[in-house]
Amino acid sequence: MPSSRSSQRPSTGFRPRANVRKMGAVRRSQLVTTYGVGAMIAIENESFIVAGLDSWNVDEAPEIFERRLARVLGVTSFRLPPAPDPDRGVDGVRIRRFPEFYSCSRCGLLQRFRDFGIRQGQRALCPECVEDLVPSRFVLVCDDGHIEDFPYWKWVHRGQSSGTCNGELRLRMDGGSASLKSVVVSCSCGVPEVSMEGAFRVKALIDLRIRCNGKRPWLRGAEPQDCRRNPRAMQRGSSSAWNPVMRSALSIPPWGEGLNALIERERLFGAPPETVRWHFQQRPHLLRREDATVDDVLAQLRMIQEANDAPIPGPLEAHAALRKEEYDRLCRGNPERHAADRQPFVCERPEGDLDQLREFGLDGSMLVKRLREVRALEGFTRGVPPLEAEPDQRLAELHLSPEIDWLPAVEVNGEGVFLRLDEDRLRKWEAEKGVVERVERMRRNHLAVLQEKPGAGDGRAAISPVSPCFVLLHTLAHVLINEWSLDGGYPASALRERLYAGDRMAGILIYTATSDSAGSLGGIVAQGDPEKLAATMESALSRASWCSNDPLCMESEASGVDSVNMAACHACVLLPETSCEWNNSFMDRVLLVGTPSEQVPGFFMSL
Repeated sequence: MPSSRSSQRPSTGFRPRANVRKMGAVRRSQLVTTYGVGAMIAIENESFIVAGLDSWNVDEAPEIFERRLARVLGVTSFRLPPAPDPDRGVDGVRIRRFPEFYSCSRCGLLQRFRDFGIRQGQRALCPECVEDLVPSRFVLVCDDGHIEDFPYWKWVHRGQSSGTCNGELRLRMDGGSASLKSVVVSCSCGVPEVSMEGAFRVKALIDLRIRCNGKRPWLRGAEPQDCRRNPRAMQRGSSSAWNPVMRSALSIPPWGEGLNALIERERLFGAPPETVRWHFQQRPHLLRREDATVDDVLAQLRMIQEANDAPIPGPLEAHAALRKEEYDRLCRGNPERHAADRQPFVCERPEGDLDQLREFGLDGSMLVKRLREVRALEGFTRGVPPLEAEPDQRLAELHLSPEIDWLPAVEVNGEGVFLRLDEDRLRKWEAEKGVVERVERMRRNHLAVLQEKPGAGDGRAAISPVSPCFVLLHTLAHVLINEWSLDGGYPASALRERLYAGDRMAGILIYTATSDSAGSLGGIVAQGDPEKLAATMESALSRASWCSNDPLCMESEASGVDSVNMAACHACVLLPETSCEWNNSFMDRVLLVGTPSEQVPGFFMSL
């Protein structure tokens, strides 16, 4: 992960320079999920921010194709984050120093890093004390993604309009406690020293006329934007300082195989017919492998172009359409016909008696023996996540170059089990008075949270995903993942959920889609055998009927982050964040097993 800069090339990135300084290493997948563009990363006793895509050298970074997802996100393709190769002079992802303010761990001198006079390649030490420098613990962010150094001078010189005292700032810990009151900032000009207590209150910053300056330090040469949001102080390592907005899609037929896959692999989309004909004249074995002709390829290219030219609906509708296509294909299945490199999606019906599953209200199950998922970083936010009604609202830019037509992404392969609920039984259960009233309380809690978020008062109606079907499916997915982690030997973090709740959809896909050894060894597919699945359902529901925090958990009216859960806690249904699509929100095990008084009937209460 080098920190040097170099001149720009067309859309693929920058040419490497000889004076690249290697700062550290992270996994490629982390550059999409954990340390993506705009995220801060600590390396030894220094701190940096991951630079924009227009600084990445992706000349040799593999391309990832997933046309369904690319069309929705408005890009041509995706790219795996680049890996450096020092022997060939190829660098990878760039980083920039941030925050700029550092302090000495002994004398407490607080100033910009460049003012310490440290040369490139030298260790970050105070030149007077020869002690490690410490990057600023505090940064200033706003909900539009801007970030900058905390304004220590304004915090100390309260009421003064400009920094003209020419004094030295110092930061010390008085050792009285671990609170912000023990972090004291002073200036040599003689103003009274001030603790950091109250710095996290937005009103305190407003009273000092501290405003957001619209800075984007992860983008080189970016001009400050006009921003009218009130900033807030945060710890540099706060999880709210960078919230990735991830989008994903499964590779399903016809896009993931056959001629469509051939067109993507050979990069023929948009090529003129004469170029396509010449291409296959030079490589006739490609067509023989697919048992197709050049005319078949040209016809498929026309179909892809027509689909690509069709108008794209809004973000919510577009992503809902992606899920509907996946749901339909999971229901229909896709028997294995080719090797894994030609058929990334295999979905088959299990052998055995499905009647025992129907007793649980399941309409059936499918064994997803092979799947490919593409996860892309669309953007990021800071502070409060965007409204669910506008998923692209307030996304910070990943780059400034109009030539970049790709997004960073990773592709993972795995396997899974798809379950579908009995829709007739579901509709009857959804109409129960106790179910309607309980879910409506959760929905009101969520809408109240949405009204407090930035952008809630601009005339758009807040939209909540909460419905009886959605909460039921989400909670069921969590209890099954917990059960399989105990019975099947999988760590819960290696399993993921994918919910299909909405118009004519009522299913869940639980799958392993990881880049490590827990990916696709056949173990999760074995859990989809009807007899074994019935035993798992019985055990999972029995376990969900009781929690070590009962009766508090069962009787809870609002729990979890933003109070959008009900009977759900870490002792019963919550999972590692990597396993959950909704950040452990919108769950209630009462909808599974009902209340002891039977006032709220659970979907599986009859069992």
